[in-house]
Amino acid sequence: MISEPRSGRLAAWGNALLAGLVSPDDAVLAVVGEDAVHRVFGLPGESAPVGLTLALGRLRALGVRGLRVALPAPGHPLGLSGPPEFNARALEAQEAVVCHGVALGLVPEVDEAGPAGDVHVEVVWHCLPVREAPPADVPSLGEAERELAEALREATAVLSRLDVAGSGPVAEAAIDAYRARAERGREVLAPGYPPRAVRVLELARRVGLLVSLAVDRGHGGAVSSSEMAARAEALRPVERTARRAQVAAYNAYVEEQERG
Repeated sequence: MISEPRSGRLAAWGNALLAGLVSPDDAVLAVVGEDAVHRVFGLPGESAPVGLTLALGRLRALGVRGLRVALPAPGHPLGLSGPPEFNARALEAQEAVVCHGVALGLVPEVDEAGPAGDVHVEVVWHCLPVREAPPADVPSLGEAERELAEALREATAVLSRLDVAGSGPVAEAAIDAYRARAERGREVLAPGYPPRAVRVLELARRVGLLVSLAVDRGHGGAVSSSEMAARAEALRPVERTARRAQVAAYNAYVEEQERG
C-alpha cells in the first residue's frame, strides 16, 4: 500500500495525456518510472507487443476518454466490472486499468531479473475485453475522505494497543522516508486531478503505511504467528478502506468527466 501501483501511474498520467495536459513523452516517462520498459500486448489491430506511447495513442484513437483503476483482493473485486476472465487476471495481479469509453482493460505482468540492488523490471500490459458496467465498490471522493478519517483513528488505536507505533529502527526509517517524500512536494497525481483527490490519495497512503508497519513481523512486541494473524485481522477493515480510497482518488478524473 505504501508504494504507488503501476495501474495508478498509468491511469493518472494516461488521463493527463488524454486531456492534453502533458506530452506523450512526459506521460510515458512518468508511467515507466524506475522500470526498464513497458509494453502493451493484445491491443486491437496489433499482433505483437507495442510501446506505451503507441498504445496510448491507439487507445485514444479507439475512443478511450479516460482510465480507471482497479485494486482487487481476494473476496473484494474493487473497481472491477467483469467479465470473469478479466477479473481473474486482475485479481492475480492485484491491479488493473479499465478504459472509459471503450470496453477494454489492461492488466500488468511484471518480470524481474537481476541481483538485489540491480533489478531489471519489464512490464507487459495485457489488453483484454471488459464488461461496460459500474465498477464494484468504488466510493465517491467525499465518502472515501470520511471513511479514511475514521480508519486513521482506528489504525492508530490498534497500533497503540498492540504497542507497534513508532517501534524499531525499520519502522522509524519507513516513517522518515514517507515524511521526506511529502516534504519534497513530490507530485502525488498527474495534472488535471482535483485537489481533493490528491488529499485523499495522500491520506490513503498514510493509512496504508501504518497498516504495513503493523503487519510487518519486524515491528512491535507481537512476534508469534497467532499474534501476527490477530494483528492482520484487526487491521483488515482499515486496509480495505485505504484501498477503496486509493481507487476513488485515481478514478476522480473519470468521475468528474462523467458528471460534467
